[in-house]
Amino acid sequence: MVNLNSHFSQHSSPAEEEVIEVKAFVDLCSVSPTTLKAEEHFECLSINDGCVISLPSAPAIGLNRILGLNSVQDLEKAYGWMDGKTGNRFLQIDMDRVSAGTKDWILAKGLLEYGVGWEKLVYDAPSVNFSDPNSFRTRLVHVEEAPLFGSMLCRGFNFPSTLTSLWSSIVGKVGWSCFFALDGDSPVGTAAMYQSGTYAWLGGGTTLPEFRNRGVQKALIKSRVEQGLSNGVSIFAVETLAPVGGEPNISFDNLRKVGFRHAFHRKNFKL
Repeated sequence: MVNLNSHFSQHSSPAEEEVIEVKAFVDLCSVSPTTLKAEEHFECLSINDGCVISLPSAPAIGLNRILGLNSVQDLEKAYGWMDGKTGNRFLQIDMDRVSAGTKDWILAKGLLEYGVGWEKLVYDAPSVNFSDPNSFRTRLVHVEEAPLFGSMLCRGFNFPSTLTSLWSSIVGKVGWSCFFALDGDSPVGTAAMYQSGTYAWLGGGTTLPEFRNRGVQKALIKSRVEQGLSNGVSIFAVETLAPVGGEPNISFDNLRKVGFRHAFHRKNFKL
């Protein structure tokens, strides 16, 4: 089992913020239905403190990547495992902390940088103080609502409906807290939090198209931080697409406005 307390002893270290994210995705694969894993070829391999994950039918980088690995030996093992998979595949890595040997390995493999990369952000305040008024209530998802939660995430992430059970499977599972944002009594947004010890990873944030840009995700960020703090979380980690120039980046801006700070930048390389 990963000792998170040792990995998070220095909050500024990029690798430490990745540990909880790795653990969340390894657990996601673990709790997913056996039928889904068989039919969609969903697999995950843990390698030291990192992992390599493959779900070919998912368009998202997050489910088809090498994560949390920096040494040439670990990367070679992950690359060999991923080489036999289909779909789009990626390596995510913080190039500011890797060795010259790892940079040479990336070059020798002919891996090309893809997109603008991702920003890792963390929140480590002792309390939550979001001053912006918000008209959206939030609540935890009930176990019987798991299919709705899964279908809303698939819609929000443009996943095929065949992956509904992927997200449904985390509702009510140990370590996971799943939320709805509500318009009246109707769910209009979703979010998830995975907690291990005193650390938490935030993900699964989606909003129905007709309710976007109205504060839904801010409300869900606040709810997860409040829930985590009440459960003893001391640091929250999340990742989002890196901002580019003056282009709007609502997810990044929402997180920064409520107190999340930059931890490191992770580049994406196409395998």
